[in-house]
Amino acid sequence: MGARGGLRALSRGRSRAGAGLEKGFCHHFSTQEKTPQICVVGSGPAGFYTAQHLLKQHPQAHVDIYEKQPVPFGLVRFGVAPDHPEVKNVINTFTQTAHSGRCAFWGNVEVGRDVTVPELREAYHAVVLSYGAEDHRALEIPGEELPGVCSARAFVGWYNGLPENQELEPDLSCDTAVILGQGNVALDVARILLTPPEHLERTDITKAALGVLRQSRVKTVWLVGRRGPLQVAFTIKELREMIQLPGARPILDPVDFLGLQDKIKEVPRPRKRLTELLLRTATEKPGPAEAARQASASRAWGLRFFRSPQQVLPSPDGRRAAGVRLAVTRLEGVDEATRAVPTGDMEDLPCGLVLSSIGYKSRPVDPSVPFDSKLGVIPNVEGRVMDVPGLYCSGWVKRGPTGVIATTMTDSFLTGQMLLQDLKAGLLPSGPRPGYAAIQALLSSRGVRPVSFSDWEKLDAEEVARGQGTGKPREKLVDPQEMLRLLGH
Repeated sequence: MGARGGLRALSRGRSRAGAGLEKGFCHHFSTQEKTPQICVVGSGPAGFYTAQHLLKQHPQAHVDIYEKQPVPFGLVRFGVAPDHPEVKNVINTFTQTAHSGRCAFWGNVEVGRDVTVPELREAYHAVVLSYGAEDHRALEIPGEELPGVCSARAFVGWYNGLPENQELEPDLSCDTAVILGQGNVALDVARILLTPPEHLERTDITKAALGVLRQSRVKTVWLVGRRGPLQVAFTIKELREMIQLPGARPILDPVDFLGLQDKIKEVPRPRKRLTELLLRTATEKPGPAEAARQASASRAWGLRFFRSPQQVLPSPDGRRAAGVRLAVTRLEGVDEATRAVPTGDMEDLPCGLVLSSIGYKSRPVDPSVPFDSKLGVIPNVEGRVMDVPGLYCSGWVKRGPTGVIATTMTDSFLTGQMLLQDLKAGLLPSGPRPGYAAIQALLSSRGVRPVSFSDWEKLDAEEVARGQGTGKPREKLVDPQEMLRLLGH
């Protein structure tokens, strides 16, 4: 959530850059300044880290966080894999921020539908757009619309309880699945498809998803990439998890790794370690224990390199996906400029499920906000939205869907810093602004019932209580209407 590393969040404490920003930006705001009313749109890592920075660096600032879901935390809740609970610990930090007397969370409010950006700009001294990348990049190949084809983003949303993806009902009655993409999201999806269901029973995966995975007949998962082993977008932690996955064995073609030993001498250390692990797995004979484990494995996963999808092939009756036609590629150029060009050869890979994992994409939120649809970002300079004073952005909608939670933290602190600089320089509106009072009146007149953070804590307690019976950390509520009913809205 390219986007492939974005969900992963190695959020072990603050990155040095982030810590430096926190320390280095302690301008003292004069006490004559009125309370700046600031609004943040989106309650994922970008939104919460932006709010955290503003509250910490300005002793009078008041921050309202708006979120279209009734529940907070964005991709930490809906993107991070259920079997990676340690990555979700960042929720504790966000909860502390939400408990500040100068911060308020308002869920169930969709900016662009329930309230417009111009209305927010009228009510606040500054508005920060931090709503992330809620779409996926399309393959743009024939057959993409066939049943049996879906985005990895929707599949992740389905097993993580994202309301809009609960109707997905993926058909896992086939033997082989193909994932197009070789990033961390692709590996997450492959891992969830191949993990023995009993290993997921004590995670926060949804009850419905666990039921479908228990019935799954998928035995083989191929992850297809246009380029080679040196260009994969996943990280070593995720690769190691796949190699050690219970009941599954890796399929790597040693031919794909010829000549790689010499090339990796020059590459940066993280990439070198990753490629060495791939090389060892592909070319070295496993020890007796690992050989026995692989021999008894009933499932398998493999990486197919130098292949570019051209078409999703239909079944004979034309009713669903039955395979993917791939163009064989070769690499041209060096380092970052390396690109895959077709050789003219084709091959067909039979499968019953196709998941596209080639990146996430932001959507425009409001006609009044400039948007670069080619890059999928809001045009900005260091987080200041171009040509719209008082409007800012942070996170994936600012820089594109790349990086981990720590990257987003640093990026959000920088946006917060720019906003406070502008405030100090007198570039934001002077005089009091009504903030939430004005927006509350608008929402009320439109029949919208916002969900507060204390409301969320009631839903949180309900989820935890529902999970206790089955030994899960929580059983996620997936229906917004049920959430609102539980709150008496």
